[in-house]
Amino acid sequence: MLFAAGFGTRMGALTADRPKPLIPVAGRALIDHALELVRGAGIGRTVANLHYRGAQIRDHLAGQDILFSEEQPDILETGGGLRAALPLLGPGPVFTLNTDAVWTGPNPLLTLREGWHGGMGARLLLAPLAQTRGHGPKGDFTLHPDGRITRGGDMVYLGAQILDPTGLQTIPDPAFSLNRLWDRQIAAGQAFGALHPGLWCDVGRPEGIDQAEAMLREGADG
Repeated sequence: MLFAAGFGTRMGALTADRPKPLIPVAGRALIDHALELVRGAGIGRTVANLHYRGAQIRDHLAGQDILFSEEQPDILETGGGLRAALPLLGPGPVFTLNTDAVWTGPNPLLTLREGWHGGMGARLLLAPLAQTRGHGPKGDFTLHPDGRITRGGDMVYLGAQILDPTGLQTIPDPAFSLNRLWDRQIAAGQAFGALHPGLWCDVGRPEGIDQAEAMLREGADG
């Protein structure tokens, strides 16, 4: 599941006439960076959710083997958007990937797949703050020695995960964040983390473009 429906308001004028997933970084649209990871992991079915200027994303991806989940008339946020896309995704655990970041190092989806087992509700990809760019001064989670995660700490969530989506069906609101499901899974001891050994940049603001391109050059030189 590629999250591609957002308004990209933090990008200011850059998203006045196009959706954030089509903003170029290092000569390629952000969503193309994400799709490279999906294909490299050999994932057979890919769904992108659409809302803001979704027709542009459809046109950009025309001819590729990608299904689209239209969120109309209202945007559904990450949790509601994933739930609406489940009929297209099919049964079982799903990968989700944000489309507003770039990476160096091993394929994050392959890292997540290693070690996933049926007793997990979610496995989130994490990295220490020092390995991130454009995120901000604080982390999101603590990664414990047994692999479980709790809120707070210096580990940053990198926008990639494997998730058992079963619990989404019991949340009554049409639009909601995946944080709602994660909190339940954390309380049940079913939320886990995996470490990404490379670098990661959040391209959520205009300055993130230069940061991401510098990071990619750094990764290529290293």
